[in-house]
Amino acid sequence: MDVTIEQSFMPTKNSLKQQVQEAILACQDKQAEQVTILELEKNSGAFTDYFVMCSGTNPRQIQAIADAVEERLEQVGMRVTHREGYKQAEWVLLDYVDFVVHVFSEKARQFYDLERLWKSAKRMDAAEFLAKPRKRQAAKGRSVDATVEAATDGARKLARKKKA
Repeated sequence: MDVTIEQSFMPTKNSLKQQVQEAILACQDKQAEQVTILELEKNSGAFTDYFVMCSGTNPRQIQAIADAVEERLEQVGMRVTHREGYKQAEWVLLDYVDFVVHVFSEKARQFYDLERLWKSAKRMDAAEFLAKPRKRQAAKGRSVDATVEAATDGARKLARKKKA
C-alpha cells in the first residue's frame, strides 16, 4: 500500500544534508549493504537532489531497513511523501522530495543499475558523505581559522602601538 503524506516545511541545504545523513545512519543500523549516495546535478533533469541507495539480503531485512529510515526521519520531523514496493520487498522506494531512499534486493539493484542510469551524478559511499568537512586551507598551509586569528592578533598589536 502506498502512503502519501505532505511535508510540512522546505529544508535548508544544511538540514537537507543532515536528513540524508539520518537516512544513511538508519540504513547502517539495519546492516544495509553497499550504501551509496548519488548527488544529482541541478541541470540533469533530476526531480530530487540525492538518491540514497542500499541493499538488503532478504525481504525481511529490506522492510526493516525501510522501517528504520521512516522511523528515524519521523523523529526529526520528516514524513515520507510517497512509498512504493514495501510488500514485495524487492525495491522499496521512499520519497522525501529532496531525496529518495532506494532499498534493493541485490538482484533488483543489479537489474535496474541506477548508478549507471545516473552516471553524471556525483557518487559517494556512506563514509564519504558522513565525513565532517575539513577546514579550508589559507595561504602557506594555515587553516582559515588560524589565519583569521593571526590577523586579529596583528590588529590588536597595532592598536596598542598607536595608543602608546
